Amino acid sequence: MGVIFQIHTRRSLQFMRRKLKLISRRYGQVKIWQIYSLKHYQLQHLRRLCRILECGGLKTCYHALPTATFKKIMQNIGMRSVEVVASIVSVAVVKTGEALCCTIKNIAKSPQQLHVLEMEKKSLMALRDETAKEIERKTQEGMAIKDRATGWLKEVDELLRKMNDQIQDAKSSRCFLSCSTKRYRISREVAEQLKEVKRLLEVGSSLASSVAHSYRDVKAVEHIPGPSIQDQTASVSEDLAKIMTLLSDHKKGIIGIWGMGGVGKTNLVRNLNNELQKNSNLRFSGVLWVTVSKNLDIKMVQTRIASRLGLKLEKSSGPDGMASQLHRRLEKERFLLILDDVWEKIDLDKLGVPRPEVQSGSKIILTSRSLEVCRDMLTDVEVKMSVLRDEGAWQLFSRYARDVRQFVECKGLPLAIITMGAAMRGKTNLEVWKHALNQLHRSVPYAAGVEEALYKPLKWSYDSLEGKDLKTCFLYCSLFPEDFSINIDELVWYWLAEGLIDDRENYEVFYSRGITLIENLKDTCLLEDGSDEGTVKMHDVVRGVSIWIASTCSEDGSKSLVRIGNGLKEISATELSNSLKRVSFMDNDLEKLPDDSVIRCSEASTFLLQNNPRLELIPEIFLERFKALRVLNFSRTSIKSLPDSLLQLDDLRALLLSNCKDLEGLPQLERLSRFQVLDLSRIGIRELPKGLEQLSNLRHLNLAETCKLKVVKAGVISKLSRLEVLDLSNSGYIWGQKGAVQEEEACFEELQCLEQLQVLSIRLKWNPCYTPQDTITSWLNGLKAFEIGFGRLSYFVSVRDLCLHSDALKRVTINEIDLSEGQIGWLLRNASYLFLESCRGLNEMLKDMVINSVGRSFTYLKKLVIMESDNSFRTGGRAALYDLLLNLEELWLAHVNGIESISELANLLGLTFQRLKIINVLFCPRMKYLLSLGNSNIRTMPNLEVIRIGSCENIEELFNYLPLHINMALDPITPNLRELALWNLPKLRNLCRDEKTWP
Repeated sequence: MGVIFQIHTRRSLQFMRRKLKLISRRYGQVKIWQIYSLKHYQLQHLRRLCRILECGGLKTCYHALPTATFKKIMQNIGMRSVEVVASIVSVAVVKTGEALCCTIKNIAKSPQQLHVLEMEKKSLMALRDETAKEIERKTQEGMAIKDRATGWLKEVDELLRKMNDQIQDAKSSRCFLSCSTKRYRISREVAEQLKEVKRLLEVGSSLASSVAHSYRDVKAVEHIPGPSIQDQTASVSEDLAKIMTLLSDHKKGIIGIWGMGGVGKTNLVRNLNNELQKNSNLRFSGVLWVTVSKNLDIKMVQTRIASRLGLKLEKSSGPDGMASQLHRRLEKERFLLILDDVWEKIDLDKLGVPRPEVQSGSKIILTSRSLEVCRDMLTDVEVKMSVLRDEGAWQLFSRYARDVRQFVECKGLPLAIITMGAAMRGKTNLEVWKHALNQLHRSVPYAAGVEEALYKPLKWSYDSLEGKDLKTCFLYCSLFPEDFSINIDELVWYWLAEGLIDDRENYEVFYSRGITLIENLKDTCLLEDGSDEGTVKMHDVVRGVSIWIASTCSEDGSKSLVRIGNGLKEISATELSNSLKRVSFMDNDLEKLPDDSVIRCSEASTFLLQNNPRLELIPEIFLERFKALRVLNFSRTSIKSLPDSLLQLDDLRALLLSNCKDLEGLPQLERLSRFQVLDLSRIGIRELPKGLEQLSNLRHLNLAETCKLKVVKAGVISKLSRLEVLDLSNSGYIWGQKGAVQEEEACFEELQCLEQLQVLSIRLKWNPCYTPQDTITSWLNGLKAFEIGFGRLSYFVSVRDLCLHSDALKRVTINEIDLSEGQIGWLLRNASYLFLESCRGLNEMLKDMVINSVGRSFTYLKKLVIMESDNSFRTGGRAALYDLLLNLEELWLAHVNGIESISELANLLGLTFQRLKIINVLFCPRMKYLLSLGNSNIRTMPNLEVIRIGSCENIEELFNYLPLHINMALDPITPNLRELALWNLPKLRNLCRDEKTWP
C-alpha cells in the first residue's frame, strides 16, 4: 500500500519523512508514492496521529484522540485520512492496519453512530419482513425457496438479536463518555454491526425479487394405473387417436367426451394421459387429472389440482381466495386439465382455472354421462363414446372370463363385459352359462357382486335425473323389448295419458315438453337414437338396470312387471299383484289371458299386450281386475271383439288397437269420457264406433289405413271439440267438398269446426274447379302440419312422419290426376311441400300458377318433387316475371321424360335458386344439361350443398353456357357444394365448360 498525501512546505515534508521512517522501523517497511496537499490544521492532526502511533500504538490512539478531532478530520479529508493511516501500517501488520482503520472510523463516529445504526436497523427489519412475505407467497405457489434466501433471513434475525442487546447496553451505560475502555468496546461493536447491517441490506436487496427458484419440479405427466386399450378394439383406439388430434387443434380448447355409464370414458382418458407420458414432444407443461364424481365439491377439486402442482392453498381464504391462488399459478403454465366423471356444470372462474381461449395453448378435457353437461361447460367439440362392436366385445369378454363356452351378451358395454366376464371366470358348466343368460334377459343380477359392480354405478345416472316425472319417463321406456325402436310420437302420448305430462296444456306445449324430456334422457345416455327416424331406444344394459330399478327401488315405491320376448303362451295369475304399477307382456306368444278371480292388479296404470299375434280372446273378468288402467294396448293381436268390461275402466285415457285386422267393431264408447287417445289404425272397421262423438276429451284420433272405412257420418268428428290430431291418411273414406257429398256424409268444410286441431292427414276428392272460402284457407294456415292428398296415395305421410321434422311439413300430394284444368294455388299458398306423381297436364297447371299468381309468390313452398311425368316445361310466350318459389330448398325430378334442362322449369316459374340446397335428378332420359346458363335469371346458387344425378343417359354437362355467354361467368356457380354424386351417366364429358366457375 502507498501513502497518498502532500504537504506545502519542504520542512513539513522532511518532518513527516523522519516520522514515517521511525514508524516504519517499528511496524515494517512503507513505500511512499506521492503526497497530496493538506491544509495546515489537517497536517497538525496528522502529525499528532503519527506521534501517538509512534509512542503508544493502537490502544493509545483510541484513548488519546478526542472524538471531535477526528470528526473534523473525517469531514475535511474523508476517507483519505483513513487511507493515510492504513498506508502507514507496515506490510507485516496489514491485518492490524485494517483493524486500525475500522477502529478509527468507529472512534470518529462515536455515540452519534448509534442513531445511524438504529435507522439502518429499521431498514433491515423492513427488508426482512418484505422478504419473509415474499418467501411465504412463493411457498404457497409451490415454488422452491433458495437456500441463500433462508440463510439470509437467519443471519438477519441473529444480527438483530445482537443489535438489540448492544443498543440497550449502550443506552443504559452512564459511563459511556467517561469510561475509555467501555467506550472503545462499544464503538468497535457498533462499527462492526453497522458494517454487517449494510452488507445484509445489500445482499437482501438483490434477493428481494428472487427468493425462489422456478416452480417446484413436478412431473409433467403422472402415470395412472389401469388397463391398456392397446389389446382391446379398433374403435377405442380410434377414439384415442381422435382425442390426440383434437389436442393439436388450437380452436378446440374444451373437449367433451360423453357416453353412457360403463362405456369406457375414464379408461379412454386414462390411456390418453399415459400416452402423453410417453410423448417426448409433450406440448403441455403439465397434465393435471382430477376425478370430480357425482357430488361436486369445488374445494376438493381445487385441492386436488393444487396437490398435483405441489401448491399449498390457503384454505382459510375460502373458495374465492383458493381460486385466485390457483389462477395465478395456472396462468403461468401451458396445462392440460382432465376433469373425469363430471355430473354438473363446473364454473371455471370459481374453480380458478383460466379459460383456454385466454390461456393460449392450454386445454381442458371433461368426461360426462351427459351431453347437456358438456354444453353447459361450453365445450368446443363433443366426442360421443359408443359401445364396442361384437368382435371387440368378445375379445374383452374372453380376456376376463377365460375358458369361454358361450358368449353372454352385454351389448358392447365394457363395464358390463368386464363384470360379466369376471363373474363367469372359470365356470365351465354349460347349464350355469344358460342360467346366467336367462337371468340377464330378465334383468336380474346373475352373479354375486354384479349388482354392486354394474347395476348401482349405472343407477347413478338415474339418480341424477332432475324431477320425479323424468325418472318415471325413463323407467317407462323399459316396458319395451330389447333393442326396440320406440316411436317418439307414441311415447309422448303414453306419457300424456299416464299423467307424466300436464294434460291441461295444448298440443304444441305438451308435445314440446315430451320431446324435451326425451332429449334430456338422450343427453344423459339413458336413451339413444333408434334405428328409424323419429324413434329412440335403450341400450340393453341400461334397460336391464331400468327394469331392476322399476322392480325393486323406483322413486314412488311402485313396481313394474316386464316379461317380454320370452315366448310365453300364458300369463301366471300369481304374478299380477296390487303392488304393480305397470305391466308389459309385449312380443310373446300368448294364446289366452287368465280369467282367474285371484288376479289383483288394481293399481296398474299401464298394460301393454301388443304383438301377441295368437291372442284372440279377452276374458270379461280380466279387465275387471285393472280398475286404474290409463293405457291399454292390444295392437297387433288377433282379437275379434272387446269385452264390455272395457267400459268400466273409468280412468282409461289411451286405447291402442292398431293392426287388429280381425277387429270389425267396438262397443259404444260414450262412457269412456276421459279418453284422450284412440288408435284404430289398420283395423277392419267399416264405420266409426258408436258414441265416438261424445268423447269430449279426445285429443288424438288415428284412423290411418282403415281401408274398409267407407262412411263417416256428418257431425261426428266435427263434435270432437278438443281434437288436436286427426290421422285419416290412406283411409277408405275420401272427403268431398260441401255440395259434392251426400247429405249424411261428412264434408271437408265441417273440419274447420275443430278449432284445437293442429295436425291433419286427409284425402280429398279432386275437384278442378274448387275454390274454397277464405275461412278454410285461413284454418289450414293455422295448422301446425298437414297432409292433403288427391288421388291414389302411394306415398302417403302419416301424422307421425309429419311431426318428425323440426319444421313440420305442410304437404300436398297429387297422384294420377289430370291437372290441365285444376287450380291448386289455394293449397300452395299454405304448403311447404308439393309432391306430384304421374300427373297429366302439368305444364298447363304451372302456366295457370304463373297467370293467377297476381304478384304473389308461393313463399312457404320449400320442397318440390315431380315424378313420372312426360311433360316439358315450355314457356309458350309467357313466363313469371319474378321468382314464384323464392324459398325453394329442395328440387327432386325422377322419371321426367320431357325435360332437357332444369332451366326450362326455372324459366317458366322465374326461379333463381338463391336458397336451393339440394338437387336430385334420376332417370331423366332427355336431359342434356343440369342447367343451361346465360338465358335465365340464374348466375350462381350460393346455398347449394348437394347434387345427385343418376341414370340420365344423355346428359353431357352439368352447367352449360350458351355460346354468346360463355365468358360471362364471374362467380362460382356452387361455392358451398359439399356433396356431388354422379352415377350411370355414359355421355358426361364436362362438369362445366368454364372451370373458373366450378368451386
